[in-house]
Amino acid sequence: MTDTITRKRRSGGRSGHAVRRGSSVIEQLPWSLPVNIDRPTEPLSPEGVQRIHDTAMVILEEIGIEFLNPKAVQILRDAGCIVNGENVRMDREFVMEWVRKTPPSFTITPRNPERQITVGDGHILFGNVSSPPSYWDMEVGRKVPGTREMCRNFLKLSQYFNCIHFVGGYPVEPVDIHASVRHLDVLYDKLTLTDKVAHAYSLGKERVEDVMEMVRIAGGLSHAEFDASPRMYTNINSTSPLKHDYPMMDGWMRCAARGQGCIVTPFTLAGAMAPVTMAGAVAQSLAEGLSAIVLAQIIRPGAPCAIGTFTSNVDMKSGAPAFGTPEYMRATQMTGQLARFYGLPLRSSGVCAANVPDAQAMWETEHSLWAAIQSGTNMVYHAAGWLEGGLIASPEKFVMDCEVIQQMIRYMDPAICDVSDDGLGLEAIREVGSNGHFFGTKHTQERYTTAFYQPFLSDWKNYEAWEVAGSVWTAERAHVMYKAILEEFEAPPMDAAIHEELLAFVERRKAEGGAPTDF
Repeated sequence: MTDTITRKRRSGGRSGHAVRRGSSVIEQLPWSLPVNIDRPTEPLSPEGVQRIHDTAMVILEEIGIEFLNPKAVQILRDAGCIVNGENVRMDREFVMEWVRKTPPSFTITPRNPERQITVGDGHILFGNVSSPPSYWDMEVGRKVPGTREMCRNFLKLSQYFNCIHFVGGYPVEPVDIHASVRHLDVLYDKLTLTDKVAHAYSLGKERVEDVMEMVRIAGGLSHAEFDASPRMYTNINSTSPLKHDYPMMDGWMRCAARGQGCIVTPFTLAGAMAPVTMAGAVAQSLAEGLSAIVLAQIIRPGAPCAIGTFTSNVDMKSGAPAFGTPEYMRATQMTGQLARFYGLPLRSSGVCAANVPDAQAMWETEHSLWAAIQSGTNMVYHAAGWLEGGLIASPEKFVMDCEVIQQMIRYMDPAICDVSDDGLGLEAIREVGSNGHFFGTKHTQERYTTAFYQPFLSDWKNYEAWEVAGSVWTAERAHVMYKAILEEFEAPPMDAAIHEELLAFVERRKAEGGAPTDF
């Protein structure tokens, strides 16, 4: 396969020209914040919603959540929760009182205000793959550990594609950088190679504090300006079943105190870390997530929070996680119903269990992305580039996913459903009648360049034309396109003084040793 890719790239010709239209590698949709105009899919009856809610409340009231962070336990104790060691129980009236203080939507403003995003209000936003330790592309041809260069390349893709709205985590874990300073190098790369909303890992004091300071510096903000409104976000996972660990709670509390975006996403695999039934897994996930949101609201009433769903199932034959399954889709839809019940923004993910960017990878990812649309999700993590259940990041998969995401954004464009006089085209129908065609009508000529979605990766040639053009499969086209994007990439501008201050901060924190790695 590597030889095939190299040969096709060297030959230029049809395969080379296929990725270039105009002066750029591709013609893509403009930057926009898509709004989901569809009614959500709601598999639960009102009684079903109430039963899942009641189950989540019973978990919080009678079983409790283990908070492995003493400060979090003390805050919850002082607020009136029942505490027994690390176990915290809270009654439903208490939970709902604090959850209702969460805003139903909020904005996050990165260093480029034109890239501000709105989480909630019907928006659906897509983010890049985040946190795989390994990398695969068609040139390497095998699974390898991630490096800083690979991570930087994914950041460039994340900046390049307008359909990627926020930049989560490390697109691939750069294991060639020591864990104590990894966050400093990656956030420096993220803040200089992109100008979109950035993420901080909630893994203890140093990492979160460092990232908040770097985001503040990159935005040219005072401390008061940074604290006044969200400029970045974090995401935490509970340690299912029914636990929140020390370092994630530490980062969660720090971000909440400073008014930054806080997203809690329990990772509940039905049959392993949660009941084997999807309703039971969803109820457990909600209890874990709501307990963290309560804590955030106690710390700072009105703190911008969202609840996430990562409820899927395991392969009961092997124990391996499965993604993009019918059960995953229904769990996402059910969680969406409950998120609306609580008035909370929702996060879900674009995921698959496939090992390479093949048909399985795309159908499982599409299933999960459609579930995001159907559930009313507001933030879609891992929407581009995810493989092997989150263990591999692939640039070819990233490009292929962006084609799918763009088509979904176009699908949600209200212009397709326009029923105005222009949209109905009655005069064109009258003009053509029963004996002509519509190609030459004024109605068509005025709209032919924008009437339909134009793919940048899909190949609509017939078989013979495709064969003459080199018989290039989709992943091969994506590989050539990804390489071309890197060749033309230009980092967004940053003020020289701000860049100097950011670099000085990174160097100082590295000299101080960065962050501990003992957890």
